[in-house]
Amino acid sequence: MSTIAKSGGLFVTGTDTGVGKTLVASALIRRFVQHGLRTAGMKPVASGAVRHGHQWRNEDVDALRAAANVEVPERLMNPFLLRRATAPHIAAHEEGVRIDVVHLKQCYRQIAGMADVVVVEGAGGFMVPLNEGCNSDDVAASLGLPMVLVVGIRLGCLNHALLTQVAIRAKGLSLLGWVANEIDPAEPYGAAMIASLAQRLEAPLLGRLPWSPAMSADQAARLLDGVVPDCGLR
Repeated sequence: MSTIAKSGGLFVTGTDTGVGKTLVASALIRRFVQHGLRTAGMKPVASGAVRHGHQWRNEDVDALRAAANVEVPERLMNPFLLRRATAPHIAAHEEGVRIDVVHLKQCYRQIAGMADVVVVEGAGGFMVPLNEGCNSDDVAASLGLPMVLVVGIRLGCLNHALLTQVAIRAKGLSLLGWVANEIDPAEPYGAAMIASLAQRLEAPLLGRLPWSPAMSADQAARLLDGVVPDCGLR
């Protein structure tokens, strides 16, 4: 039985904020959906919201919902929606919210009961603070899911990716694989960076996303073939 089949899901993290976690998470959801699996998305903590009528919406949450084929109540899919577009612990403090990891785990379990696979997208980088005593890595550890690391290919990504791998292992989690997302069209050494990471990261490269100003989840899904063998879908 595959890693994902045993766990019922995976956790998508990134080397930083703005590296394409939502695109990769949505693409993974589409990949599972295309292979006949009931797949749900979850964004436990989201910061940065826009008011639409009487509701506050977050574009990452909306993207995950659009990719999935399991309808999940908003209160479960995104338990903590923070309006300010800043680090979650800062936004939460400003808004008088305390992010509760136990509650997040309870929400995940309810979603897992509705779906074959749950793709969870973390907030920011792997260790971004959520409150005065808890980071995003604590959420990942509480769920115990295999990790997918999104590496934004730009100057500095080698150090960030290798440090994130160390941090993932320190939490006792498994790194299922990583995705190279070429987010900087002006980076002349992207291919060399990806080759260096392929030698040093002790997990398979699941896919390489070339620079695109508007890549869709379905387009990205076609570039993530590497995840399919692990799921036992071929």
